Amino acid sequence: MLALLQRVKEARVEIDGHTVGQIDAGLLILVCAERGDIETQAERLLAKILKLRIFSDDAGKMNRSVQDVNGGLLIVSQFTLAADTSGGNRPSFGNAAPPDEGRRLYDDFVARARAAHPVVQTGQFGADMQVHLVNDGPVTIPLTVR
Repeated sequence: MLALLQRVKEARVEIDGHTVGQIDAGLLILVCAERGDIETQAERLLAKILKLRIFSDDAGKMNRSVQDVNGGLLIVSQFTLAADTSGGNRPSFGNAAPPDEGRRLYDDFVARARAAHPVVQTGQFGADMQVHLVNDGPVTIPLTVR
């Protein structure tokens, strides 16, 4: 599984002009399931995200996790993270999990996040979403769990 984390001061997802998910300070998590991914990868990815020390402590050093700062999680499905651009100018998305498999793994990831963290919001799988954010830092971290 792939994820792109953005430390945010606030973030929201809109669909057709309506907000479907919104957080204050925390992490915007763009997540992608690839072909062959399984639930244990979702579990490991979430564990890494929750413990990743990318929030500032009192000395200004990245030494605190999203759990330490009571930050929110806004989880958005993003199959384009699996883009392969090695064959030219048009990306291929053949490495992304098929929609049914991707939805199952995304839903599993979200369920695990909700069981482990108090503030979890989401986008809508497969929807045309507009994501608004105020990136904090900016801090943007790619993660891959195989």
